[in-house]
Amino acid sequence: MTPLPDPEALSAFRAAGVAEDLAARLATYTALVLHANCRLNLTGAKTGAAFAAHILDALTLRNDVTGPLIDVGSGNGLPGIPLALATSARVTLLEPIKKRAAFLRTALNALSLQGEALDARAEEAARDPAYREAFRTATARAVASAPTVAELTLPFLAIGGRALLQRGTLDQRERNAVADAALVLGGELIEERPLDGERRIIVLEKRTPTSPRFPRKNGVPAKRPLCLT
Repeated sequence: MTPLPDPEALSAFRAAGVAEDLAARLATYTALVLHANCRLNLTGAKTGAAFAAHILDALTLRNDVTGPLIDVGSGNGLPGIPLALATSARVTLLEPIKKRAAFLRTALNALSLQGEALDARAEEAARDPAYREAFRTATARAVASAPTVAELTLPFLAIGGRALLQRGTLDQRERNAVADAALVLGGELIEERPLDGERRIIVLEKRTPTSPRFPRKNGVPAKRPLCLT
């Protein structure tokens, strides 16, 4: 049964100026996550207000999203589910942990969203012809290095598609590395958009097909990030 919208989250969304219908659906998603959190360890947030802050952060990407959208390492569904709710984009949620992927399927159904949740690693799914270079937008909220995230997102993008990387502090070494890695992967770093504090959005655009060499085998992109020495 779909839970009622979380009241704290609903209040936070209204205060942030989110339209009422979207606010209610986002608050329902919040309730789904918090209800499943004790079983699946989906978030460190303990209240609706705390989780709503993460959702509002995800919504900073909404104007950049064109469907279809893939969210790599989706975990609890951030930022993929809020972005799908806000834009009506078809979403593919990629999550290697089977129990979390099952939760994501439940959430997609409860929220009447178009899309699917796959229990697979990005390194494997990106070699499947059904998903390789099939998306217009890719997101990843992982804490891995920016070049690693680039390698795990760009192979999924069609030419002209964009990877949206939410980052915190980014030193010049990592900035140079992700720009160089994007070129290796058939993309280009076209924008670094500052938000409040140290937060920023890195936008990579797909220019040419990604070499079949990428992504590398499971775990390698994280252990040996491209161009980061």
